[in-house]
Amino acid sequence: MDLRGQIFFLIAIVADSIWRSHSFNVGTAGAKIFTGPAAEEFGYQVQQATNHEGKWLLVSAPWSGYTRNRKGDVYKCPLSESRNSCDKLNLQDSLSIPDVKNININMSLGLTLTQKPDGTDLLMCGPLWAQQCGSQQFYPGICARLTPLFQPQSAFSPAVQKCGGPMDIVIVLDGSNSIYPWEPMTAFIQKLIPTLDIGPQTTQVSVIQYGVDPKFEFRLNEFRNKEDMLSAASRITQMYGYLTNTFQAIQYASQRGFHPSSGSRPGAAKVMVVVTDGESHDNGFRESVIAECNEKGITRFGIAVLGYYTRNNIDTENLIKEIKSIASEPTANYFFDVSDEVALSNIAGTLGDRIFNIEGTGKGGDNFKMEMSQVGFSAHYSSQQDVMMLGAVGAYSWSGTVVHQRGSTVDILPSSAFEETLQDKSHSSLLGYSVTSLNDGRTQYFVAGAPRSNHTGQVIVYTVSTQKQTTVIDSERGKQIGSYFGSVLCSLDVDSDGVTDLLLVGAPMFMSEMKKEEGRVYIFSVTKGILNEQGFLSGPSPTEDARFGMAISAIPDLDLDGYSDVVVGAPLEDNQKGVIYIYNGEKRTLNKEFSQRVLGSSLDPKLQYFGRSLDSFKDLNGDSLPDISVGAYGKVVQLWSRGVATISAAGSFNPDTINILDKPCDINGRKHSCFTTRLCFSATFRPNNPVGPVDLSYTLTLDADLQASRVTSRGLFTKNNERFLTEKKKISSTELCLPFDVYVQETPDFVNSLSLKVEVEQQNTDVNPVLDRSAVSAWEFFIPFTKDCGSDDVCTSDLVLSVSSNNRPPGEPHKFSSPAVIGANNPELSFQVVVKNKKESAYNPQVLATFSSNLYYSSVFPP
Repeated sequence: MDLRGQIFFLIAIVADSIWRSHSFNVGTAGAKIFTGPAAEEFGYQVQQATNHEGKWLLVSAPWSGYTRNRKGDVYKCPLSESRNSCDKLNLQDSLSIPDVKNININMSLGLTLTQKPDGTDLLMCGPLWAQQCGSQQFYPGICARLTPLFQPQSAFSPAVQKCGGPMDIVIVLDGSNSIYPWEPMTAFIQKLIPTLDIGPQTTQVSVIQYGVDPKFEFRLNEFRNKEDMLSAASRITQMYGYLTNTFQAIQYASQRGFHPSSGSRPGAAKVMVVVTDGESHDNGFRESVIAECNEKGITRFGIAVLGYYTRNNIDTENLIKEIKSIASEPTANYFFDVSDEVALSNIAGTLGDRIFNIEGTGKGGDNFKMEMSQVGFSAHYSSQQDVMMLGAVGAYSWSGTVVHQRGSTVDILPSSAFEETLQDKSHSSLLGYSVTSLNDGRTQYFVAGAPRSNHTGQVIVYTVSTQKQTTVIDSERGKQIGSYFGSVLCSLDVDSDGVTDLLLVGAPMFMSEMKKEEGRVYIFSVTKGILNEQGFLSGPSPTEDARFGMAISAIPDLDLDGYSDVVVGAPLEDNQKGVIYIYNGEKRTLNKEFSQRVLGSSLDPKLQYFGRSLDSFKDLNGDSLPDISVGAYGKVVQLWSRGVATISAAGSFNPDTINILDKPCDINGRKHSCFTTRLCFSATFRPNNPVGPVDLSYTLTLDADLQASRVTSRGLFTKNNERFLTEKKKISSTELCLPFDVYVQETPDFVNSLSLKVEVEQQNTDVNPVLDRSAVSAWEFFIPFTKDCGSDDVCTSDLVLSVSSNNRPPGEPHKFSSPAVIGANNPELSFQVVVKNKKESAYNPQVLATFSSNLYYSSVFPP
């Protein structure tokens, strides 16, 4: 039966192994490169910004002022102008905290630069901003928001220290005969004074020398500045004396040294420093004198000079015991002993620090809380609760913490909140090095990275209740010492449903087996704040330092497939020129194979550290696509995203089957069966605004499905007498249909349909739009041969095989009734083979004959 009607099939082929090695829709042509002062670390951070004046890149230069200073600054780079230079905002001298001695000489403004997700709030921080408290400098850090015109609003410093109030210090100095030499005693005072904030409103100092009897060398209110006081100290001469009446001198200082007539001020902290080289001769007054000092709130430092005892081989145990009884408690903070008079100067700096700690922290100890916190080392705006997170890596003696600010309310999370989780015995976790937030639709979770925790790094997920109670939900540690796991964090809502799907954690110093800092980015799924590792991303260069993952930025649907994407920087890859990688989202996860790799050297051979910073949130040229901004050393690069084209192809045949008995086409003087295929191409574009057409090269291949098993194709294109045909066309949203004539060669196989494979690729991958790498780029169509097999076109045959021997004695029938003997008189063995079909047609049936190795095939004779 002859079957009529259209019978062809479509097979979609995704060229998965091809797109990975080609670019996708981040364009490199037309990239705009801004140049700034490399010595100032221009390009350290980059943020996209818009206002009524245009679209900009804000670029930080945290060493601005170098080599004189490192105040830092921010530049604005215009995207709407043709120039490649940027304007310095000159913000470094506009940030200050009132009623504080501001020190911004090395504050590194712009070390942190970020903004709210909606772009309404730009924030810059200088975490190395310092304040002067007495002779001490603390580093609480400073931040300020920027107006839409990039002018600073009021600066704030959540950890700014309240310097202690006025302090009166009385030094009680042993001048008895045993003190020798004398010059180190006055040198000690001259070294101590510069460590103090001398002034009528701050610190006053008095010196009382004693032996048998005490006397004033100068009183508290006698000198108003360091210079005059140092001059007076240098003129103090030894009074000598055969007795050491230490407790009489302490009482004298308590009653007269801290008396208003000597300049003592109400409310001023009272500090006494007792320096002696021997046991007292009036020890019987010790208890009453010390009790009197305690009543008056006098803090006492006791310094035992062991030189006389050592020189005369005297046991120092009783001396040390007595001086410890003079010192305030805990004695470990208030007692010193030195080997001799000369060594006394060595403790002047430490003593000055401890005196200041009484003023600054009230503890006189060595541990810091927020004095060195460097608030603003990292920053993040949470989307759900409008909380600004500020990392404070130096808090609690470098264990670190996070500061939460919501409106005017500031919460500094206590060390106890993370103490058990960090187990930071060495005080070096640097918690707050990076910060971000997660959202499950109902609960806001906060995340902080601590890249030096346990030397392997750690990330901590926590919540903060309305009662300001911090609860650790989960934590993950790194897998390699020194990898800096947790130094970079990026939360990702892949399907844009308002729920965080992934947390990406950078470990840029992860070392490969080749001992190179290859870098990794770990992928964690998130379920109610619990992290579950899903693998990792890494660059393809384990043989060189790359620091892959030093910067990570989420992209809100780069290729417009409905899923958010990610860009990762590897600033040391390619011989420190730098590379960025694009990874595409899919459902609620991330494709671990990069879709695009952009080398900085392909944009500018002079680029260095391309990928050190990233921002990719805004559309900066009005094409409805997010664009990627990349920081480098002394430069910043603006890459423009391109529209995406998806190609559709449809094929038909006329006639719709091949009849091998019908040969209407004359090809080179011979008649052939033939047909015409009609291929129609069209494109759809994302975004919907007008883009295109797209320049395509298409390749047509006949008998492609059987190409490996066929030397020649059953069909050839009339145009070139080949099985392949390649042409170029512009494809737009309007369907383009093209005819192609094909003729069929003589073939024994007319059972298998003849295939036509269509493959498309873009001529120039650096233009706009670009082909969608995930869409179908190859199709296969089939035209069958005409067969008489009923309406279902399925040939159901019933073949019957009969075989008879021609080697029979005369008169015997054609059957194997007796053995066939081959010999000299009968050298041939022949058979008659009959094949009958009782049902529908059977095409290309075959008969297989097997025989022993001592026989040779001769011939076959058709009936």
